[in-house]
Amino acid sequence: MAEKKLSKKALNKSFRNWYYGHLTCFSQEHMQTFGYLCAMLPLVEELYETKEEQKKAMDTYTAFFNTEPQVGSVIVGITAGLEEARANGNEDVDSETINGLRAGLMGPIAGIGDSLLVGTLIPIGLSSGGSIVGPIFYIVAWNLIVTLGMRFLYFKGYELGGKAVDVLVGEQATAIREAVVTLGTMVVGSVAATWVSVTTSFHLVNDAGEEFLNLQKQLDSVYPGCLTAAVVIFCWWLMAKKKVSPVITMLILVAVAFVGVLVGFFNPGLQY
Repeated sequence: MAEKKLSKKALNKSFRNWYYGHLTCFSQEHMQTFGYLCAMLPLVEELYETKEEQKKAMDTYTAFFNTEPQVGSVIVGITAGLEEARANGNEDVDSETINGLRAGLMGPIAGIGDSLLVGTLIPIGLSSGGSIVGPIFYIVAWNLIVTLGMRFLYFKGYELGGKAVDVLVGEQATAIREAVVTLGTMVVGSVAATWVSVTTSFHLVNDAGEEFLNLQKQLDSVYPGCLTAAVVIFCWWLMAKKKVSPVITMLILVAVAFVGVLVGFFNPGLQY
């Protein structure tokens, strides 16, 4: 069987789909999943002849995905190379390998992209001191840098994807995948610790109105951030172990918060 090779036309179409459509059907449950599917569709259609093969290949990319979309184009390029290797019969590249790589890279890439673009490039581009030249320069520079940068990263990722097969299999495969996944898990953990904050307002007072028990202070003295960790682990348990959808998980959190406010365990801090 002749070796399958993605054409320049298919790769360009895939890149354009990601460039313009990475936020396709964006929702809190799926984030960039549908954008990723749009990017992979022209590649899968070229690599596989039958609808059954195409459907099986596309099922790989229905897993949740979210990253910084500009720098994250390198991940799409890498999976394009891996998909080409899988279509050529490489048994070491399967859905688990591809999704493991995607899940492991999207956290670190998001951290790099947000710091580089959102935290650095955008503020520099907009720092014009009130001059009209500032926004004009930003619009031109942003589109030029992002377009050329995304294209460069996508095609470099594609080149790496094919060569990465040799690295991702064999004795080094497990160690590399575990290292990438561990790094991604650390990023997710640090994001949870930074952006999620759960505290309780529950306290007891004596007959004189003096507080003698502040539950939050007691918890902080034993394990700072205990309630935050408990909520994050609870959400992980619901979605990972009980297969509860993110939407239902959010509704459960709303119900818990509502009941907690009613019984005085949580204080929303609202003033009327």
